[in-house]
Amino acid sequence: MSHKVREKPVLRTVFLLLIWCGISFFLTIRYPHYPIPSTPYAYAEEWLQISSDHFLVFYFGDDKFPRDVSRWAEYYYQRIATELGYPRYSEFWTWDKRVKIYIYPDHDSFLKATGQPTWSQGVAEYNRKQIASYAWSNDFNEALLPHEMAHLIFRDFVGFRGEVPLWLDEGVAQWAEEAKHRQIKAMSKKLYEDDGLLSLKDMMGLDIRKVSSTDKVYIRATRTKEGDPSVLFLSGDNLISAYYLQAVSLVGFLIESYGSLSFADFCRELRDGKSLEDALKAAYPTHLRSLGEFEKKWREYVAKQ
Repeated sequence: MSHKVREKPVLRTVFLLLIWCGISFFLTIRYPHYPIPSTPYAYAEEWLQISSDHFLVFYFGDDKFPRDVSRWAEYYYQRIATELGYPRYSEFWTWDKRVKIYIYPDHDSFLKATGQPTWSQGVAEYNRKQIASYAWSNDFNEALLPHEMAHLIFRDFVGFRGEVPLWLDEGVAQWAEEAKHRQIKAMSKKLYEDDGLLSLKDMMGLDIRKVSSTDKVYIRATRTKEGDPSVLFLSGDNLISAYYLQAVSLVGFLIESYGSLSFADFCRELRDGKSLEDALKAAYPTHLRSLGEFEKKWREYVAKQ
């Protein structure tokens, strides 16, 4: 068995680029006592509102940024639902079921209203179908908005009762950030070439929400690209970054290799209570008949990028 220490610069780069992608989802799980207020943070003036087919955008003051948010939200709604193979969503978030997006005037007012940590730029609350951020937050329309919308669309479809692995939820949300696809593929291939990929078994059993110590060294069993047993020694930061990178890579593999309709079938099987392996067999009967075959073909997909 080869023993490999994986504290390479690529993982630090992955961390800096990708870890913020999961911040809002991560906070929703780890800080359930910080919801978006049902009565929004009080101001001297009332919330203003922009309505579209599927969204209600609430804001204060100038309407340029909120109108951009409204337009981008409608665009992402159609694109994400189509790519995930969920055609029924074309008429789903309508009328009183529209998603509410709260845009606070600045970062301080956003933090005060939502109770989020100082580094948070946005948060989504799935049960209420709400997203909150602040005007002119960095990359909101290009990254955070599609990320959180994908979480909402995905969970509306699969629910919370089936065996839905955390990596699938987070991978779907990151895949919605289309501008990052090329970087994600390049970095996942770099991890593959450095024998730094986590095993699928590890991905399935790892609760990344409990990895909180950056000083602790985490030991993970895996295999090299030649198929030999190996061990990774990772800091908390590097374990988190590798997990998020592989999550989006796994989702990208399913969608790009077998199409959106099969991916929707796969999610539907999970929603109906099947295990991940049984859902794969049902949705991809001639391609992915076991978790082992899934991992093998995913690694081949990564190697060719």
